Amino acid sequence: MSTDIYKDIAKRSSGDIYLGVVGPVRTGKSTFISNFVKKLVLPNIVDKYDRERNLDELPQSANGKLVMTTQPKFIPSNAVKINVSDVEMNVRLVDCVGYMVEGAMGQMNENAPRFVKTPWSEEELPFTMAAEIGTKKVITDHSTIAVMVTTDGSFGEINRENYVKAEEDVVKELKNSNKPFVIVLNTNKVDSEDTKKLVQSLQEKYSSKVLPIDCLNLSEDDVSKILEEVLNQFPIESIQVKLPKWMQALSFEDELISEIIKEIKDLVDVNDKIGDFKLNGTLFENSENFEPIIDAKVKLDEGTINITIEPKPELFYKVLSKQCGIQILSDFELISYIKELTYAKQEFDKVKEALETVNETGYGVVYPKQEDIILEDPELTKHGGKYGVKIKAKAPSLHIMRVDVDAEVSPIVGSQNQSEDLIKFLKEEQENNPNGMWETNLFGKSLQSLISDGVTNKITTMPQDAQKKMRRTLTRIVNEGKGGIICILL
Repeated sequence: MSTDIYKDIAKRSSGDIYLGVVGPVRTGKSTFISNFVKKLVLPNIVDKYDRERNLDELPQSANGKLVMTTQPKFIPSNAVKINVSDVEMNVRLVDCVGYMVEGAMGQMNENAPRFVKTPWSEEELPFTMAAEIGTKKVITDHSTIAVMVTTDGSFGEINRENYVKAEEDVVKELKNSNKPFVIVLNTNKVDSEDTKKLVQSLQEKYSSKVLPIDCLNLSEDDVSKILEEVLNQFPIESIQVKLPKWMQALSFEDELISEIIKEIKDLVDVNDKIGDFKLNGTLFENSENFEPIIDAKVKLDEGTINITIEPKPELFYKVLSKQCGIQILSDFELISYIKELTYAKQEFDKVKEALETVNETGYGVVYPKQEDIILEDPELTKHGGKYGVKIKAKAPSLHIMRVDVDAEVSPIVGSQNQSEDLIKFLKEEQENNPNGMWETNLFGKSLQSLISDGVTNKITTMPQDAQKKMRRTLTRIVNEGKGGIICILL
């Protein structure tokens, strides 16, 4: 018997295994509970007297058509803390009457409906109604997991056909509760072909796992198998995707991330229970970007699926080229590009603060670094009767100014009405589609081209002689510390 099953199911149910045993009447629920407790619970109760007391509380079972259980019963009456293979858990089973079936006895009293008292009603209720209410309460209020016991009619005096309607009703209640459950088909012909066909038919009908079990001869392996299948019915809590570190830098809207999300979403749409999880072929089977995934790590104790995404070898450079705006196809090109970027960043860092100041005030200065300062030879100086030493140094500094360049376009379009229509059109474009306004065609050229040409022409027409004079003037202002300027533009 695998101890991992107990560890996993204890963790998924927070250490409390409250097993509701439900189903139609006369299917062997009490027999199942008695043998289940004898195999799993009693051997793991340390105290001798507790063990004997819980043995006395086991439900009674017998052959025939008479319904033995009359109301829900907790077995043991209080949850028992047991230790199975170093796994500590609280265990309690809940027995119930079950849904009545045709041929069962106990719901009538001298040709009249039998009424019984119940804990959930002040008035007596018909036995059939009380049995159904009790079953629903076991499912919804008193259990964390459930086993529905039904039968093939291979024992007892009631035919298989009589159980079908009650069986359907119980399965419906279990599915509505969203609690993990498994169906046990109680039979004394576990290995027969007829039983195998019935199991297959029930699994297809109810979309639930069905286990053929001889409850009268329930074994430890049967208990383990049942708990394992119940564990498989827990929902998938999460699908965890492991990506390479470099892919984690991509935005959530990136087409590669979107492709991964779509594949995982399609996978989730057809898998909601941990035991149903299948890759259904191969993830990314037809993907141009990722290697096919044929396996995933399933953690039953947490209800998680772990999938590792493996990009195709060429994807890294494909993404890198797209992000950088330059083609990079190999490690050599990558290292070369990084060296260029490093040099560019070092140069940019020198002017970064100056550019920020230019944007704020219109004027910025790049201060010289120590390695840029050039010391001249020391000179002897004389002041009156005293001598000294003069040490001169030169250091380049960059002075960056923002110059606002005016440019205008004045097309002659014809009449006043035509000009007014053009003005109206341009204003509407500016409000509704600013980017589109730049593409407005004026005499064969876009507005953007006309404005850009005007700005470029003004910038490039400043004579070199004027540039030199501006530099000399600024140099004198800085070195002489004088700010009075008279500027005459000719």
